[in-house]
Formats: sequence, structure tokens, C-alpha cells
Amino acid sequence: MLDFKKLFSSIADAGQNLIGKKTVKKDLPTALQLCDDLISFKGIASGIAIAREITEIYSVFNTDQKLNFFKEINKKFSPNKEKVKIKIAEYLKEKNEKALNELGTAVEGNRQELIRRLNMAPNGTPFLVSMREDLIKFLPINPELKTLDEDIRHLFKSWFNPGFLRLEKITWESKAAILEKIIKYEKVHQIKDMNDLKRRLQQEDRRFFAYFHPVLKDEPLIFVEVAFTKGIGNSIQEIVKPKTDNNSNYDTATFYSISNCQEGLMRVTLGNFLIKRVVFEIQEENPKIKNFGTLSPLPGFSDWFLSLNDEKLKDILKDYDITKLNFLRSSDLKIGEPKIIEEKTAIKKLVANYLINEKINNKPLNPVSRFHLGNGASIYNIIINGNISDYGYKESFGIMVNYGYQLEKLEKIHEDFITKGIISYSDKIKKYV
Repeated sequence: MLDFKKLFSSIADAGQNLIGKKTVKKDLPTALQLCDDLISFKGIASGIAIAREITEIYSVFNTDQKLNFFKEINKKFSPNKEKVKIKIAEYLKEKNEKALNELGTAVEGNRQELIRRLNMAPNGTPFLVSMREDLIKFLPINPELKTLDEDIRHLFKSWFNPGFLRLEKITWESKAAILEKIIKYEKVHQIKDMNDLKRRLQQEDRRFFAYFHPVLKDEPLIFVEVAFTKGIGNSIQEIVKPKTDNNSNYDTATFYSISNCQEGLMRVTLGNFLIKRVVFEIQEENPKIKNFGTLSPLPGFSDWFLSLNDEKLKDILKDYDITKLNFLRSSDLKIGEPKIIEEKTAIKKLVANYLINEKINNKPLNPVSRFHLGNGASIYNIIINGNISDYGYKESFGIMVNYGYQLEKLEKIHEDFITKGIISYSDKIKKYV
């Protein structure tokens, strides 16, 4: 009779011997062999140690070695097509739960199981987030790796489900380690130093919230900055500058910066849950806040405009003299250029067209617009000179966009956008469409 106790003991010893030796090579073949061991029966007994060794080897890889590692595990652990065909035939014949489960296992292959077991390593979750950050950089010129990325993202959607996350209100009393990371991760409206951050956190009409995962201690996943305003804010410079009065006559919460902190969690939807949760927190704390909206950047607009030929411009602007916009193509366009105000009607028409008609995969070309519209917001207003900074002018000629969150209409707007591609916008926008 087979002695399972002895079997597991011998397997564990073998695993420890394999990975405990200082002579283990830090190269690709060794890493791949350890990956085989990890998802084998051996991996059950010594998975933590094997997973740790894989992470340590990967950490010393250069860029080419990382790319080859991804290519090899993508190929090695992908679903076996012949096995899938067999399981499809078995399911069509049997049509029972057992056959269906076996088909599902065959379709999944071993990539997801490899990722699950790598997560057993000490600091496995932060390692995998960092590893996916590397993987994402390879995708544009290695599209065959998208299936591997989809498998990792599928698991991350479960591991980083909002039910596992902790919402924290960030204040000046928050841990110094967290505050330092907030400064590092804020890319939309740069925080210059601790004094600058202190001003944003200590003003009575400002709020700052972040999501944390219990495994990633003191590491914010995503955060949002909120200003209490009278109506939706329309100037980022006004919002971020130090407050000079005690006016509390506000009725609106303006979300003016939403920053994803972990590149490895890209497209693992967290922002929409964050906004909805923060809306609830603000309503609980400040009942007089009745309106919610954003002052959002317009990334990519200047590049899009500069790529337009005359025919496209004429098609959008009809009888307008398009030569009046030649100043936008100037390499020495100055912040505060008065012609932007003079030609604001034509520019707003271009922005409205960019937001509503320019698509990729039947969704808005602009990523910020995709995010807010998919979250149930409406395009509320187009703000000329909303961001009069070097970055603002380079990105979008200083133009920003207000998105409005009408709480009673969120679900309907979200559903129409996702299922029918309908883009919701206000009367302020209609005249430019």
C-alpha cells in the first residue's frame, strides 16, 4: 500500500534540495524548469519555496530575458488544442457537469494555475503586479503575449475585487510612507513637495481618498482628490492653489485628479468603484453637497488635432475658415494665447467631435472619456484654459472637460453606453455637436 506520508515527505525534501542549493543557476532554463516543478505534483508540497526561487531568478533578468521568459511560459502553459477538441467531443456526447468542468479546465490550460502558484511566494502579489507591469511594456510589439496578459488580468480582477479593498481618507496625519507615495504617484497635477501636499490635505474644502489592498501594505492602488466648489470647478489652477478665504458656500464635489498608482493593475477596473464609494462617503459627511462632477484632462487632443488634414477639419467645422486655427500648429504656442479665446467656438466643436465621434473599437478614442462615460457620467462642459500650464497646453492646448455625475441617472447612462454605445452629454455640449 502506498505510504502517502512518506511520498509527500520525499517530494518536499527533493523540492527543498533543488531550490536550497546556492548553486542554482539564475538563468532562463532554470526558471522554466522550476515553473514546470511548480505546477506539477511536486509543487503541492514545496510550492512556496519553488515560487520564491522563481521570483528571485526573475528579479535578476534583463529586459531580453524577461521577454523570453514571458514567451516561453505563454507557449509552454497555453491550452492544448488537441485536448480541448477531445473534451469538446466528450461534452457533446455526455452533456453532464463532469464533462463540462473538464472542458473548462482544458480551455484554461496551465497559465492561470502557474500564476496562482507563483502567488504563494513571499511577497507574491506585489511581485506579480510588478511582473505584469513588465509584461504590458512588451505587448505593443509582441501581441502574441496578450493571452498571457488576459490570464493575469482575469486573476487580478478577483484578487483586487473592491470587496477586498480598504478605502482610506488620506490626511496630513496619515503615515509618512503613504504620503511620500502619494507625491510620487500623482502624475495629473504634480505635487511639488510635502508642503504642497500639506496644503491640499489640510484645507477644509478638500478631500483625498485612496484604495488599499491588505496584502500591499501602505501601497495605494488608486486615489482621488476632491474639491468642494460652487458649481463644477473650471480651473485646475484655482483648485490647487492655497485657499485664501473661509467661504464655505459650496454645493458640488469636483473630482479633479484620479491617479492609478500601479501600472501592473492597468485595466483592472478600480476607479469606477472608487468614485461611487467616495460619493457615498461625501454625502454622509456633507449633506449639503448635492452635485458631483469632474474637472478632467483631455489627453491626446493636441496630438489628434495636429494629425488632422484640411479635409477632415473642413468636414468637422463646415464653413469655418480653418486657417484661423493655424496658430495651434505653431511650435512656439504660448500659454494664454488670446486667439484660443477668440476661436473658442470652433475649438469647442473640435473637442466635441473628438469626444463623441472619434472611436476605437466602438468606444471613445479618449481614455478619460471612456472611463467616465463607462462609469455613468455625462459630458457636461468643455473648459477653455482649464489648465494653463506647460503640461496642459502640450496635452490639450489647456482645454479640460467637466463630466457630470447625476446620481439618479448613473445606471441608465452606464447601461446605454455599454450596450448601445450612446454617449450622454448636456445641453451645453449640444450646440457644438
